[in-house]
Amino acid sequence: MSKPLVTRTPHRFERDPNRVIAKPYLPGEEIGPGNGSRAWLLMERILAMPEPEVREVLAKTLALFSHRHADFEAVLERHFALVAHHVGVASISRERRLLVGSYYTNEYSIEGAALFNPSIVLAPDQEGVGAGQRRFVMSLRAVGEGHISSIEFRTGLVGVESRLVFDRPGPRLVTGSRTAPRWYDKRLFRAKLTELAAGNDLAWTVLDPLPERFTLVELERSLLALEANGPPAAISFETTKLIRVLAASSYVTTFPETSALSERVLFPAGPHETRGMEDARFVRFVDDDGRATYYATYTAYDGFEIMPQLIETDDFLTFRIGTLNGPAAQNKGMALFPRRIGGKYVMLSRRDRENLHLATSSEVDHWMDVAPLHRPMRPWELMQIGNCGSPIETAAGWLVITHGVGPMRRYVLGALLLDLDDPSKVVGHLQEPLLEPEESEREGYVPNVVYTCGGMVNGDDLVLPYGLSDGAVGVALIAIPELLARLQAQPA
Repeated sequence: MSKPLVTRTPHRFERDPNRVIAKPYLPGEEIGPGNGSRAWLLMERILAMPEPEVREVLAKTLALFSHRHADFEAVLERHFALVAHHVGVASISRERRLLVGSYYTNEYSIEGAALFNPSIVLAPDQEGVGAGQRRFVMSLRAVGEGHISSIEFRTGLVGVESRLVFDRPGPRLVTGSRTAPRWYDKRLFRAKLTELAAGNDLAWTVLDPLPERFTLVELERSLLALEANGPPAAISFETTKLIRVLAASSYVTTFPETSALSERVLFPAGPHETRGMEDARFVRFVDDDGRATYYATYTAYDGFEIMPQLIETDDFLTFRIGTLNGPAAQNKGMALFPRRIGGKYVMLSRRDRENLHLATSSEVDHWMDVAPLHRPMRPWELMQIGNCGSPIETAAGWLVITHGVGPMRRYVLGALLLDLDDPSKVVGHLQEPLLEPEESEREGYVPNVVYTCGGMVNGDDLVLPYGLSDGAVGVALIAIPELLARLQAQPA
């Protein structure tokens, strides 16, 4: 007897407002009472507090919050450093520094509004697992106050018959330390400036003297030279600002080795993602030499515009983050194939917001060549079709889980089958949805939606975590042989 095509598991992940981070809180620079900025006026009030009162208020603050955050006093020291230029005195006591840091810190509930759109991959560390088991990492999109999206993780084991056991998430979240990348590639930096309509003589005056691989220090030195010796600031300001914004869009986040993976949060840090890091599609990419690297494409959003970005990690401890470049790297929903095909990287995209496209490149972060792949055809996907994560390699071809949007902006999942050697050929397309919202899954932050950012093969099953109306996460098991049989019987 064949297995059911889709089996929903009992696992359900709801948003948890208790999952909080301690993030910088920097009052605006608007003018407040007394003709000073709010940040400066706040500092003036804290500095005027008598030392006994400083110790008393700090002790109460530490008692209220230390147990909620790892190494809380170090967090306050870091946040003090962000505003130390407002102090205006030679030195202050450690207690006052910590108190200043606390006034410029606030707790942020990363899941306060919603939790959804997961992806799942085989974990890099498989030491110590039991027979027939494999360890996995699941990413999730968490949304808090102000609709700011961040990326968080869960871990667990999958065993025979795809039985899933999730680890209990760690209690104290950390956002890691951020640094500039070791170097920037001048060719790619120049190309991205051109894409951003900032490729002009002033920009080239800054870039041309730099080596092919330059550091942030070298870039800043060249910018300062332009500002000192170039045209008036009114002329160069926009160009220099965009160069600094682009440089800040690439960074490295490193987490403490003592933190559990489920405690690590990739919180927006770059200028293009101030309103969120959306829908990360993680994939375990195996190169021709057998080396495995984890990549994730995601959408950076600043409240006005989107920018596709790329995460790279080997161990989920250090994450290298940068921009995706080139005319093929546009819009949302890019998903990298898990290996090269014909010596090239291959990526799915929805560059025009409605249709699936296929991009190829010799570089993972620079995409020039793109061609249409598939357009909406079924009634349940007529508004738009897109991928739901990286393609799954099978003997029959590349299995692509898709999302389709139909009447009443209802999101469902479908599937395509692409030729294994030439993925530009669609060889199968489901006639009916693979997964659609059940009655108990219709209500949430965005009603009538099922959506996923990627699944993982376990034997004959596709383990597919999915978002439930942007309000929770469930897990389904898809019988791969049965799905492939349907796709092969239903040509595109």
